[in-house]
Amino acid sequence: MRVEDVYGYIAAMAEKGKKELTQKEIADAMNGSIGTVNYALKPLVGIGAITKRRRGFLLMAPMKFLTYWAVKHKIRALYSTHYPGTAEEIEGAMPEVIFSAYSGAKFYYGINPSDYGEVYVYGNCGVVEKRFPPGKGRENVFCLEMPEYLKNMEKAPLSLLYADFFNIPTWYATEFFREVGVKLHEILE
Repeated sequence: MRVEDVYGYIAAMAEKGKKELTQKEIADAMNGSIGTVNYALKPLVGIGAITKRRRGFLLMAPMKFLTYWAVKHKIRALYSTHYPGTAEEIEGAMPEVIFSAYSGAKFYYGINPSDYGEVYVYGNCGVVEKRFPPGKGRENVFCLEMPEYLKNMEKAPLSLLYADFFNIPTWYATEFFREVGVKLHEILE
């Protein structure tokens, strides 16, 4: 379990309306240590995103927390390649995965402010590589390392899309980031 997994778990729970959590709950959910959870929480207390309580903590400033997580988040592509097709063709040919970034925003949340040409997924990267073998050209298929907290979910939480968009260096990722942020603000604040 990484510190970033702790942040992802907190964010996913907040989206479900649960803003009060315990360190033990998080550690147990991800087969990790309470020490890692406490290490992850320390900077969140420092910026006023959470308040520690006798038995756990309360998420006080969700958007501040999400911004902190987005800055710390790293997109870890285990496999990437070029496929000579449109994003829609790539999405249609994908094996069973959890879509992130543009595709996740469009399919799971109805957010699609601009055209895009890349597809980001979480899933079995070996299977994705078999479906999309190595190709030459600008990479447009990205299979990302699956965070621990995402393994039992059917879709990427909106908060994960927010963190992913923050770290994708395209102008249209900024458009998606803005719209996802607005929707998260409506849900969390």
